[in-house]
Amino acid sequence: MSTSTPDASALDNRGPVVAGITIAFLAASTAFVVLRLISRIGIVKKASWDDGFIVLSWLLAFGFSLSILLGVKYGLGMHETDVPVNDQAALRKAEYAFSVLYNPVLMATKTSILIFYLTLSKNQRIFRWATYTTLVVVNAAGLALTLLNIFQCHPIGAAFVESPPTTAICTDIVTLYLSSAPVNIITDLAMLFLPMPVLTELRLPKKQKIILVITFSFGIFVTVVDVVRIAYLQGAFQIRLQEVGQSNAAASGMIERDDFSWYASLSFMWSAIEVHVGIMCASVPALKALAHRIMPSMLRDMSDPHDVSDLRYESDSPTEHDVNLERPTTSSMKVTATTQQAPNGGNGDAMDMMDFLTTPDMVPNETTETIATEKTLASRKGSLAFFDFYNMKQKKPMTKLSNRESYLSLSLVTILFFLWGFAYGLLDILNSQFQLVANMTSGQGLGLHAAYYGAYFVGPLTVGRLVLKTWGFKATFITGLFIYGCGTLVFWPAAVLTSFPAFLVSNFIVGFGVSILEVAANPFVALCGPPEYAEIRLNISQGVQAIGTVVAPILAQKVLFKNLSSPASLREVQWAYLAISLFDVVLAVAFYYMPIPEASKEDFEEIAEQRSTINSRRLWNIPIIYITLGLGCVSIWCYVGAQEAVAGSFETYVSAVMPSDPFGPFNFSIIGHTVFALGRFICAGAGFFMTPRNILLILIVGMIVSSALSMTLAGPAGVAMIILCQFFESGIFPLLFAISLRGLGSYTSTGSTYLTAAISGGAILPVIMYPVMNTYGVQYSFCVVVASSAAGIVFPLYLCLFPAAREQVDPVYTDLGLILPTARPSSPYQRASRVLHAAMKRKRAGSEDNGTVEHVEGEKETQPR
Repeated sequence: MSTSTPDASALDNRGPVVAGITIAFLAASTAFVVLRLISRIGIVKKASWDDGFIVLSWLLAFGFSLSILLGVKYGLGMHETDVPVNDQAALRKAEYAFSVLYNPVLMATKTSILIFYLTLSKNQRIFRWATYTTLVVVNAAGLALTLLNIFQCHPIGAAFVESPPTTAICTDIVTLYLSSAPVNIITDLAMLFLPMPVLTELRLPKKQKIILVITFSFGIFVTVVDVVRIAYLQGAFQIRLQEVGQSNAAASGMIERDDFSWYASLSFMWSAIEVHVGIMCASVPALKALAHRIMPSMLRDMSDPHDVSDLRYESDSPTEHDVNLERPTTSSMKVTATTQQAPNGGNGDAMDMMDFLTTPDMVPNETTETIATEKTLASRKGSLAFFDFYNMKQKKPMTKLSNRESYLSLSLVTILFFLWGFAYGLLDILNSQFQLVANMTSGQGLGLHAAYYGAYFVGPLTVGRLVLKTWGFKATFITGLFIYGCGTLVFWPAAVLTSFPAFLVSNFIVGFGVSILEVAANPFVALCGPPEYAEIRLNISQGVQAIGTVVAPILAQKVLFKNLSSPASLREVQWAYLAISLFDVVLAVAFYYMPIPEASKEDFEEIAEQRSTINSRRLWNIPIIYITLGLGCVSIWCYVGAQEAVAGSFETYVSAVMPSDPFGPFNFSIIGHTVFALGRFICAGAGFFMTPRNILLILIVGMIVSSALSMTLAGPAGVAMIILCQFFESGIFPLLFAISLRGLGSYTSTGSTYLTAAISGGAILPVIMYPVMNTYGVQYSFCVVVASSAAGIVFPLYLCLFPAAREQVDPVYTDLGLILPTARPSSPYQRASRVLHAAMKRKRAGSEDNGTVEHVEGEKETQPR
C-alpha cells in the first residue's frame, strides 16, 4: 500500500474514463428529465405519479453518480497498491454508497414505467394484472437486494476499512451484482414486451403506430446495456478468482479484498450507464407533445387523410364468428373532445394518457377528437392484426380442422416439444457436471432430478390448470415459456455462487415451466385435427421432442460443458443459458401473434356428444371415461418413473456390463436416445395399421421383457437389451396420453392437467432404485423397472378386456369426414388402404372445392362451412 500520493497520470488509471462517461450520461439523463417535465407540465398541463417517480429516480441516480465521481477522486480505477493510505477510508465509503444506491435507482425507474403502463388501458384486465405483478416483483426484489447491499458486512462498519477484523463477514459486491442479474433481465424484458399487445391493437395510422411501438421499444437498450455490464462483472469476477486463487472461498461469496478498485471500476461505470439509459428510455414516451411542437410533420402523415382525427379500423367483413369486427358507426364510438389548458391559465379538461400518446395534434387551445382506447380495443376483440400488415383471425375451432388446415398450428406447437426435449437433455448433462465440479454426493444429484420432476406435480395442478381453463392454449404456451425462461436465468446466480440450493431452485422452475407447456401442448396436438389420428400426431410431435434429447447431450458434452473442471469454468456456461432464456421470451412473444386455434368447452363437449351412448357407459357404477382417465394417470406415473430410472442408470449399467469398452457409456447413451426418437416415429406409422391400444400393449410387454433380460445378460447382449428397452419405451407416453383423453368432453382441460401431473413419477422411481443399486448392484436394480412396468400394463389390459373401454378409446376412422357406416376393416392392410384412399379423396376434394369439412367422431354426414 502506498504511503505517499503518487502521480495519477503516471499510473495505470481507469478513473478519468469512468468519470467522463458517468458525467456525460448524467447530463443526458438530466436533459431528458427536464424535457419530460416541460412536455408534461408546460404543454399537456398534467403531471402524474410516474413523473414523480422519475424525478425520484433522477435524484437517486445523481447520488449514485456523485458517489462514483467521489470514488474516482479517491482512487476508483487505480490499483489498490497505488491508492494513498489517506484515501482508503473515503474510497470504501464511496464504494459502499454506490453499491447501496444502485438498486433503489432501478426500482424508482421501473416503478415509474409500470405506473405509466397502468394508465395506458383500463379495460385490459390481463395487461393490468401482469403490470401489477411485475411491479411487485421489481420492488420486492429491489428491496431485498438493497438490504443485502446495506448489510454486505457484519458488522456494517467492516465495509469501510481496508482490513476488516477476522470476526467480520463480508459478501463480495461483484458476487451480489452477478447474482441479481436474472432479476434485472427478467423485469427489463417484461417491461419491454408488456405494452406491445396493447399498442399493436390500437387502430392508428401506420406511421403513428410504428413511431409509437418504436418509442416503447427503447427499453431494449437498457437490456443490452445490462448484458454488457454483466459481461464486465463476469470479467471482474474471473480476475478476482485468478488473483485470489481461492475458488472455493469465492464460491461461497466470502472472500477478502484484493484489487477491487481496479477490476470493478468498469463494472460500476456500466452500472451508471444502465441507470441513466433507463431514465432516458422511461422519459421518451412523455416527449411526444414536445416533439410534435418542434417537428409536427414527424408525427403526422400529411398524405393520409385519416391522420388528423380518424383512427382507422380494419375493413373486415362481418361473419357469424366475428360479430365484433364490424366497422363501428359514429354512434358506437366514444368520442372525447379534449381541450387543453392554454398557457395563459385557461381552463381545460385533463387529458387521458392514451389520448396524450395517440392524439395527432397537441397544440394548446386546439380541440381534437379522439376515439377512446377501450372502445377501439373492444371493437376488434376476436381479431388480431399486427401493425396492419395482415389479419390473423382463426374462425374454426381446433377440433374441426382438417389435416391440411392443422399443419401450420401443429408445426408451431411442435417447436415447443423440441424445446423441452432440449432443456431436459441439457439439464441432465449439466447436473452431472455440476456434481463433479461442486463435489456433490449422488443423493444431491438425485435431488436435482427430483426437483425437476417434482415441479410436474405442482405446476399443472396450480398455474397450468388455471391458465388453460381460463384463457386457453395460447396463453398457457406463453406462460410456460416465460416461466421456463426465468428458470434458465436462475442458473446464473447458481453458477456464480456454485450453490446447490440455487441449482435446485433453477431445476424446479425449469420443470415448472415445462410442465405448464405440456399441460397445453400434448392435448393441443391430440385434439387439433381429425380425432382418429390423435395418437399418430402426438407420436410425431413427441418424436421431435426426443430429437431434442439427442441433440442437447451432444452439444453439451462436446461444446458447452467440455471444459468444466472448476467453479470458474462453470460460470462460462451461463451465457448459453442466457441465450436460451432470451429465445424463450422471443418465442413467447411470437406465439402471441401466431394464429393458434382454440377450442371451448362446448367444442370439446360436441365431440363427446357424438358418441354419448358409448362415453356415458358405466363400469362398477363408475363412468367409463373416469376409469380410463384414472388408470391412464397411474400408467403414466409408472411409465415415466421407469423411463427415468433407466435413463438415470444407463451409463452406470454400461460401465458395469462392459467396463473396458472403448466406445464409452456416453456414446452408447446417444445411441439409446436415437433409438428412442426413431421408435416414436415408427409407432406413429404403426398407427395406420393397428389400434393404439394394441400398440400400447405390445410396447409395455416389450419393455417388461427387455428390462427383465437386462438383469441377467452381460456384455454386448446386456447393452442391447437396455437399448431395446428404450425402443419399447418410445411410443408409450404419447399413446397413454391420447387414449386417456378420449371422450372427456368439457373435462378435457382437467384431464390433461391430471395426466401431466402424473409425469411426476419421474421424481420417485429413481430415488427408489438408488438404494437397491447400491446394495445389490445396477443389474439387479432393474427389478424396480420391471415392477413399475408390470403395474403400468394394467391399463392396456383393461382396454383390451372390457368391451366398453375398447369402444370408448378405439378411433373411428372417417372417409372424407364421414364415419364409415361399414364395419372396421378386418386387416391392417385393408385399414391402411382405407386411410390412404380417404387421404386421396380429401386432397381431390380440397382442390375442387374451397369448402371445409368438419371431422367429429360419430358424425355421419359432411357439413361444408
